[in-house]
Amino acid sequence: MSSLPEYVDGLPNLSGSEPLIERAIAAARDRPVFLDDSRIAFDRIRSACAVALHMHQPLTPTGGDDLRTAALIGNLQSMLEHPGVGDNHNAPVFRHCYARMGEFIPALLAEGREPRVMLEYSGTLLHGLRTMGAHEVIDSLQRITCSPDYRRAVEWLGAPWGHAVAPSTPVQDFRLHVRAWQHHFAAIFGLDALARVRGFSPSEMALPNHPEVAYEFVRTLLDCGYRWVLVQEHTVEEAATATTPRRAHLPHRLVCRNAAGQTASIVAIVKTQGSDSKLVAQMQPWYEAQGLTRSELAGHSLPPLVTQIADGENGGVMMNEFPSKYFEVVRAASGSDVPLMNVTEYLEHLFARGLRESELPEIQPLFHSRIWARMQPGDGAERLAHVIDELRRDDGRFHMEGGSWTNNLTWVRGYENVLGPMEEASALFHDTVTRRQLPTGEHRYRNALLHLLASQTSCYRYWGQGQWTDYGREICRRATDILTCDY
Repeated sequence: MSSLPEYVDGLPNLSGSEPLIERAIAAARDRPVFLDDSRIAFDRIRSACAVALHMHQPLTPTGGDDLRTAALIGNLQSMLEHPGVGDNHNAPVFRHCYARMGEFIPALLAEGREPRVMLEYSGTLLHGLRTMGAHEVIDSLQRITCSPDYRRAVEWLGAPWGHAVAPSTPVQDFRLHVRAWQHHFAAIFGLDALARVRGFSPSEMALPNHPEVAYEFVRTLLDCGYRWVLVQEHTVEEAATATTPRRAHLPHRLVCRNAAGQTASIVAIVKTQGSDSKLVAQMQPWYEAQGLTRSELAGHSLPPLVTQIADGENGGVMMNEFPSKYFEVVRAASGSDVPLMNVTEYLEHLFARGLRESELPEIQPLFHSRIWARMQPGDGAERLAHVIDELRRDDGRFHMEGGSWTNNLTWVRGYENVLGPMEEASALFHDTVTRRQLPTGEHRYRNALLHLLASQTSCYRYWGQGQWTDYGREICRRATDILTCDY
């Protein structure tokens, strides 16, 4: 199933096969993934909906009583081992949620229906599932990912391996997250499956809005072979009007410019509304799509696509109500003029009918219109820094922290005690790798990389100060020890 081993010397395969990964992706770049087997009468539909399930558990130093020596294990395993703490009693249900699409998809296809789902699993979750012995979950996912009988219904989305938020992760590390996920995914599901991964789902829907970081974010996705990215509607603005996208259910083109005048752009699918698992659990996007009709863009008649992503396991409504509602909607949508579609499938239909990427409406990260109103791309980093300082002084709401699914949660302010060690571990990692010219397939490199990426998981800030920030700092300490003590 794969020409890459899933584990190398006891570590997940996160690096060392970069040329092989790049060749596999490049060889399939112009090959349709879903178009030839879509079975959607695209010219006759009036709208469509796409749903994605985000699955994640961090790695935590909880495999023992002493924080400094406890084994680094998946949080799901820790929950199962401590069922009386908090909501840990949900762990067995979570475990089934990670596998259940492998049951739903074959069952619905056997009925003659056309189910669709997009899946996004963090690398830390996949590693944690394997090391805790949840092989049935991986087997279930392999079945619907690799079998030609099922794979038209399932689209995988790429993600940062350690569930890192892009705006506050060093850009060179974010690229490592993206590449590590590709390695790990290919090692589990095969290079052919990896070559079919065309879309990217940012952790926490976090989009950088500092021009330098935003440019590097898009550049990383393009360099790693991605064709489109999911963005939250309130993290972007129309380039022409500086307003929230007015035609959010049509594809856009995310364009990012840096201070040197360089430009990077990628197709963007706008996710509307905030993060509420009820939206997907109750299949609200399909009902929303029912009220929409085709519209014109650049002389083409397009069916709008309502797109939502939600945690695939969190909350009673997702755990308990989603299965029956998903079956109900798939049965109603199949063969109708409002089908379920996956995003790459939808885009392949659009582009096959002559729409060009350059014809898509342009959006940019939030506040970019205000920056470029005071300077031109190409004016340089010093001018950019001055403009940003001016805008901050003029308006306390202006910020360069990026945007995510929530407007009232910062990934930066108040977390200096974990961001500092993270940045120090990152600097040490890159200094050591560069100075010693370490091969990316070497055990010490891979071990340090594992800890560096795991330390940057968003959970170490999402849950506030306390135990979780302690976990993050401890993993940073271990990364530093690996880089300084092993040589």
